[in-house]
Amino acid sequence: MLEPVRPLGLYIHIPWCLSKCPYCDFNSHAVSDGIPEARYVDALLEDLDGEREAVSGRIISSIFLGGGTPSLFSAAALERLLTGIRSRCILSADTEITLEANPASVDAGHLREIRATGINRLSIGIQSLDDEALKKLGRVHTAEQACNTVAAARDAGFDNLNIDFMYGLPGQSPEQAVADVEAGIALQSTHFSHYQLTLEPGTPFFRSPPPDLADGERLHAMETPCQEKLDTAGFQHYEISAYQRDNKACAHNLNYWRYGDYLGIGAGAHGKLNTQSPWKIVRSIRHRSPQRYMDGLENGNFSTRDWQLTTDEAISEFLLNALRLRDGFDAETFQSTTGCQLSAIAPALQSAREQGLLEEHGKQICASKLGWRFLDELITRLMPEPES
Repeated sequence: MLEPVRPLGLYIHIPWCLSKCPYCDFNSHAVSDGIPEARYVDALLEDLDGEREAVSGRIISSIFLGGGTPSLFSAAALERLLTGIRSRCILSADTEITLEANPASVDAGHLREIRATGINRLSIGIQSLDDEALKKLGRVHTAEQACNTVAAARDAGFDNLNIDFMYGLPGQSPEQAVADVEAGIALQSTHFSHYQLTLEPGTPFFRSPPPDLADGERLHAMETPCQEKLDTAGFQHYEISAYQRDNKACAHNLNYWRYGDYLGIGAGAHGKLNTQSPWKIVRSIRHRSPQRYMDGLENGNFSTRDWQLTTDEAISEFLLNALRLRDGFDAETFQSTTGCQLSAIAPALQSAREQGLLEEHGKQICASKLGWRFLDELITRLMPEPES
């Protein structure tokens, strides 16, 4: 066996949901005739077998089961999947294993069974604790169900618990957004994700936007006091949309934001691997259709498309991820993950500093508060000039 080297994340996509939310552009499919759990787990493990070379000697530092709604799977199916992963991969003693859950898809008994499989982190998609707002978002749970799910998760032994909330909801005022966050804080999670509702191409909300959506200034009037409430409650704002306390930052997402390596298995899953000799970054994506994904693997076709990033693409991706973090990045990390010297963007960095979009703290280069607010514009300004 090769000596373990750089840590590796493993993302597992489970694409079924109770219903499709009108704002969601993820690869998810409403359940109609039941979920083929056994067949899909077979496909996932076969998919992982095809990555033997990539995982050889490398420690899986985090596993994230996302979707879709992975909590729709039975504990028996999740146990078989994790047992198969452990027999194929090296896991660290403290590997973070996250499962996404919808409050309408779990109860106290199911949560206890999930915890017994070795899953040690739960991410609950609440979005709001306002029942009227939940209806407008097309969510299938109520505020009461969400609160009960958090309590049941804690009773089941989940001491690493994330809750997802959104702001900028249809008709939402800044006061309502703050009240929503205050209600979320009262649930006493260790991690709080706070996202702006965005209209993604291809979604019902994009085709027919709901009335009375907040504009830029109104969104800012929501975001700032919500951040202050979370800060006062003891949450550390460590990533643009993520807050943690009790040292419970999401290890899997930190690996993404630090532009680390990860495998992606499951229908529509993405992966990224960086090799140093020769330097290259290769991305991969599985077929989106669950049926075609399973059919392909059963017939020896891994349904994977791979492509190598250009240098400019690597720089753009690195900056887009690293500057989401409060701590930013340093020159050594930039070079080791993009294959370029920081001098390639030095003039742009200096310009961004002068405009108050970037700050330096020791060796760390970080987005300022203004830079975080206009992150997309900041990334565009930092891209290297195309060669003539």
